[in-house]
Amino acid sequence: MSGILNPLYTAVSWVIITFHDLLSFTNNEDLQWSIGIISLVILIRIILIPLFVKQIKSQRALTALQPHMKAIQKKYKDDRQKQSEEMMKLYKEHKTNPLASCFPILAQAPIFFALFTVLNGISQNRAHGLLKGEYLVSAQNASFFGAPLSGTFLGSSDSGTKLIAILLIIFMSATTFTTQRQLMVKGMPKMDSSNNMMLQQQKIMLYLFPVIFAVTGVNFPIGVLIYWSTTNLWTWGQQYYVIKRNPTPGSPAYEELQKKKADKGLLDEKSNDEGGTTITENPTESGGQRRQPKKKKRRR
Repeated sequence: MSGILNPLYTAVSWVIITFHDLLSFTNNEDLQWSIGIISLVILIRIILIPLFVKQIKSQRALTALQPHMKAIQKKYKDDRQKQSEEMMKLYKEHKTNPLASCFPILAQAPIFFALFTVLNGISQNRAHGLLKGEYLVSAQNASFFGAPLSGTFLGSSDSGTKLIAILLIIFMSATTFTTQRQLMVKGMPKMDSSNNMMLQQQKIMLYLFPVIFAVTGVNFPIGVLIYWSTTNLWTWGQQYYVIKRNPTPGSPAYEELQKKKADKGLLDEKSNDEGGTTITENPTESGGQRRQPKKKKRRR
């Protein structure tokens, strides 16, 4: 297993070391290693932007298929196998994948594991990838607000390290919760929550992911907590931008955007029909001249 992941260890350590060396002019080892980890996040998330776009398209396609999915569930409620077959047929016909929303997380999983191994090796004086020799010694002495990058909440007896770990875990869990809630409140079309599998999954994720981060975070090195907190913050900002600039049709954010456009006179008739709202325009502002009423001839 270690041999298979060696190239990934090398890639992760190379990125961190490269940014560490680029910041050598600061003469601050703590800053250099911390920025190196944050730079790894930024680089990975830029690379994953195409996957994020695919994720958004898949989510919107699934939203559009909700009426068809509910019809299949109702029709084959007593036949689970037939229901699954019809669902897969529907996905294939519309070229969508319900698992596409997991792609960005799955793509980051090997990198996350590699970073965990590299940083965990620092505390054990074990080299991984390019992080060896002088770099290993330097990383062992590096800290984040006084907490060693390789230190963990459970593995450290220092109260300062435990405090930093707890603060990062809280931030990590909070950003996960707010990101998911932002999606549910603003970014999803209004649905019937009584029998909607997609909405139920989103509600489970709203509370499950923060709990998972809180429980597992106590075992993560400080460097890994920095990585995950940064990537969660990126996800929140990226989603906020999409919801504001290009919201899902039918969602509260979409209706707000359409209303703002209508108030500014930027909404045309076509977009009104697509958004499901009717905007009454002033005849004088619709692009043509106002018709004057015809005078009726008086009878003599």
